[in-house]
Amino acid sequence: MKDLDTSLYFITDSTGLSEETFLARTEAALQGGITLLQIREKEKSTREYLSLAQKTHELALRWGVPLIVDDRLDVAMAIGAEGVHLGQSDMPIGLARRIAGEEMIVGATAKTVPQALEAYEQGADYLGVGAIYPTTTKVKTVLTSTETLREICRAVPIPVNAIGGLNKDNIHVLQGIPIAGICVVSAIMKAADPKQAAMDLRDRARELGIGAKA
Repeated sequence: MKDLDTSLYFITDSTGLSEETFLARTEAALQGGITLLQIREKEKSTREYLSLAQKTHELALRWGVPLIVDDRLDVAMAIGAEGVHLGQSDMPIGLARRIAGEEMIVGATAKTVPQALEAYEQGADYLGVGAIYPTTTKVKTVLTSTETLREICRAVPIPVNAIGGLNKDNIHVLQGIPIAGICVVSAIMKAADPKQAAMDLRDRARELGIGAKA
């Protein structure tokens, strides 16, 4: 199992932002202490995705934070990103693992225990589970109960991370569930001060014992 710190996993959203603003907000999140960074682009062409991912990776490297590319293993491999995240409709985890090799981080979305077990057995390094709350991102969401989240944590030995509409004011619902961390988009990306938002989230998660390492 890879030594991953997923305690504060930030997922980007460039919607409505200039490239300059997007990169500035992403770097502010890095300054604020995020531990894992995912670039997620649902509407860019491959060339546009490659270009923005490369620039984002340069920032991530500067701050020593792994970059995960959403959906696109080809983009991840082309820019030398540390990992890829795959949903239920993307390339199967087992195939991605065979193509990418053992060193690349491969994350998977899971909403049920059977999906979690399948992803783990196929070689996933971590899971994103949710949505815990409705989200404002352009991603189809199906709500996942905190009880299902707890059951998934018990079912697999890899890090399980909660995602979906999470912010510092509502993550208390995750207290006591043995997740490795929280994944956030809007709580940082749309914040007036992304750096401070990341710091506040990290502090609140620590207060609640969320993602605390043994």
